Amino acid sequence: MSVDLKSTVIKPLHREGPRFVAIFAAVSLALFLVWDPLGWIGLGLTVWCYYFFRDPNRVVPQDEGLVVSPADGVVSLIGPAIPPSELGLGPEPRTRVSVFMSVFDCHVNRAPVEGTVTQIAYRPGKFLSAELDKASEENERNGMTLTMDDGTTIGVVQIAGLVARRILCEVQEGAILERGERFGLIRFGSRLDVYLPRGTAPRVSVGQTCTSGETVLAVLGENAPATARTV
Repeated sequence: MSVDLKSTVIKPLHREGPRFVAIFAAVSLALFLVWDPLGWIGLGLTVWCYYFFRDPNRVVPQDEGLVVSPADGVVSLIGPAIPPSELGLGPEPRTRVSVFMSVFDCHVNRAPVEGTVTQIAYRPGKFLSAELDKASEENERNGMTLTMDDGTTIGVVQIAGLVARRILCEVQEGAILERGERFGLIRFGSRLDVYLPRGTAPRVSVGQTCTSGETVLAVLGENAPATARTV
């Protein structure tokens, strides 16, 4: 297998992945002992589990003022919304961009901007389909506020979905994140909401496919000369 083909097929795993892949593989082996067709189904699910927890490197655009997507998936909602009160972003509506992750998307979440984590707040809730507008208010969620050096604040909310049962946030308040840096994961199937600063217009459309850490959701101010890095 060539290096390029190997890197295309074999992806690094998030640290949550190996134990789940091992469980799926063990069940598949047991199913083979019961009936071969069941074993092949289990094997297929094991491969799916491996790719669900994949954690590929991304090339993060480095122009000044960029807001990148925190998740792989499809833009499901764009519009004004009041941020969750626990984020401390005030009572005024902001433009919210929602990215829905299906069970086939990479579920590693990345910081949309560089900044300091000034607020993290978890709220229990329901497990409605993450594609629904009301999921922002009613579903289990974990919110994070990022404050940039110039005082600009952006809210990022991890929202559990219909089959998601665990939200993982791997950073704490006070952490300093780079744009595109990994900060968490949700399993299995979910959504990320980004609350942009007031007056910021999104650069994406509903139905557009996003790549976490790479797709530009919005631009804050003027752009600097383009550079990129791999993380």
